[in-house]
Amino acid sequence: MLLDKRLREKRLDYSVANLSISGETTAGGRARLPEALHQHKPVLVVIALGANDGLRGLPLAQMRDNLAAMLDVAHAAGARTLLIGMRLPPNYGPYADEFATSFGDTAKARKSAQLDFLLAPVAAERSFFQADNLHPTSEAQPLILDGVWPAIQPLLK
Repeated sequence: MLLDKRLREKRLDYSVANLSISGETTAGGRARLPEALHQHKPVLVVIALGANDGLRGLPLAQMRDNLAAMLDVAHAAGARTLLIGMRLPPNYGPYADEFATSFGDTAKARKSAQLDFLLAPVAAERSFFQADNLHPTSEAQPLILDGVWPAIQPLLK
């Protein structure tokens, strides 16, 4: 909703189809994306998936393969892409480090635009998170959009 409002304010002729599903993994996104591309015919696909893969400790090779497949199918459909990275809590150890680098590595390999970390604008402020310490509050959303916008704007023509 906030991105759609920003596009209107900037007088950019785009619409937003938010196909997010709470709890979604990259496997779920990969399964749903081809139909979504067919239905919506987007010029830009923003992928912000992977956090649930990491929190569940799923194999990172599988996550990278799913992200790469989504970027490939979006490119094949003629869309530009933005892959948005996620982070895990530090108690995940070396897995968290490899998880974090997976996004940039995948974006580079697939020639996609990339944003390092979705929650960077709010990550250091506890008050921007719900009681689970994972999900941002509604007050955090405008700040997250401000953090994502510089990565989206150059992809709009």
